[in-house]
Amino acid sequence: MANPVNPPRGMRDFLPADKARREHALGIIKGVYRSHGFDEIETPVVEDYSRLHAGLGGDNEKLSFSILKRGISADALAAAAESGNAEQLADLGLRFDLTVPLTRFYASHRAELPPVFRSLQIGPVWRAERPQKGRYRQFVQADIDIIGESGLLAEIELITATSQALAALGLEDCVIRVNDRRVLFGLLAACGFDAAVHERALITIDKLDKIGASGVVEELRGIDASAAEKVGEVLASVEPLLQDGIELTGNAISSSVIGISNNELAAAGIASLAELGAALHGSLPQGVTVQFDPTLVRGMGYYTGTIFEIAHPGSGSSVGGGGRYDGMVGRFLGQDVPAVGFSIGFERVVDLIELPAGEGPEAVALVFDRDAEANDLTALKNELVARGHRVRLERRQKNMKALLDRVSAEGFTSFANVAAGVRDVDKLELRSLS
Repeated sequence: MANPVNPPRGMRDFLPADKARREHALGIIKGVYRSHGFDEIETPVVEDYSRLHAGLGGDNEKLSFSILKRGISADALAAAAESGNAEQLADLGLRFDLTVPLTRFYASHRAELPPVFRSLQIGPVWRAERPQKGRYRQFVQADIDIIGESGLLAEIELITATSQALAALGLEDCVIRVNDRRVLFGLLAACGFDAAVHERALITIDKLDKIGASGVVEELRGIDASAAEKVGEVLASVEPLLQDGIELTGNAISSSVIGISNNELAAAGIASLAELGAALHGSLPQGVTVQFDPTLVRGMGYYTGTIFEIAHPGSGSSVGGGGRYDGMVGRFLGQDVPAVGFSIGFERVVDLIELPAGEGPEAVALVFDRDAEANDLTALKNELVARGHRVRLERRQKNMKALLDRVSAEGFTSFANVAAGVRDVDKLELRSLS
């Protein structure tokens, strides 16, 4: 039985110090992204059930939380249970990412937005995950997207801005792994898979880090045994190259995926990746590198071209990712609009970095005696606040060390003892808590 005083499984409470650290990190991310010209938007936490289950969210659609229709009858419940049609029960659901809401937002407000729209969206999303370290049922995503730019300039801007956000957070040893869906489709074609099963095969290859190369080959045999063996050969040849990292250059890419460059679609993907690598060369901050990874898939079904993912040695899972999804906006708008996005997995990133509780004005704890007057304390506090300080009133207690340790842990940097009758700020003696 669930403990009634704990938050729901897979969700968390945050104490003031934790919340301050999180807000500090979010402020850094937001500041970097805004400096790169991205404009912040906000969308509802719920979307129409049909939109969340349009077949574009991959496995995340299966993890979405649905909201029951109001006033649903027992007969309707029984009918839905018998038919297995969940849409008879729910008309809304909690968003499982920020991309689906963004595309709906763009379709709704296109006339009010610039031809190339650079979106910044930060907020919570929900998935019915099996809770474990780094994986929660409610978590924050920090997304930037560019809608309306078909060229590589969009990918360049996203990767540059995100790498600078990672560096500003002090996160080192990040590797941005890059691939292109066109390269993957070319690889599957070269191995002998029919185009009709490409998406199904990619879902299996995306499990590589979970089930290993042998598991991938075994599962692919159920689609095409001969083609599966060829995929196994490709994975075996690529594995040692990935250990050292494959440069994002035309020669390195072509050498690592020999045999598919004569595929027209794959050749276009290779050329695009090489151009991207040349543009990013020398422009990324220290501590962030970019590499080609021919095994990178990204599970979302809406990706159409470039895809990328952030790897860090301190995390067993990616700490961010994204890609180009040119066909998705058209599902809502009725005409295709180019789009590409990058999302930082905030929960995993914040677990990897050391941050102060917050920066800004000096935080002062006023420790007052029992006989201090409320109007005097109010006058002192108001004056300090007017001077730009953060101020908290704390009643004196016998164990002063415990009190000072607590306020220090909560981000306060100094304190002052307030005797009865004192209401002049200049008579206070501010003492450091460090």
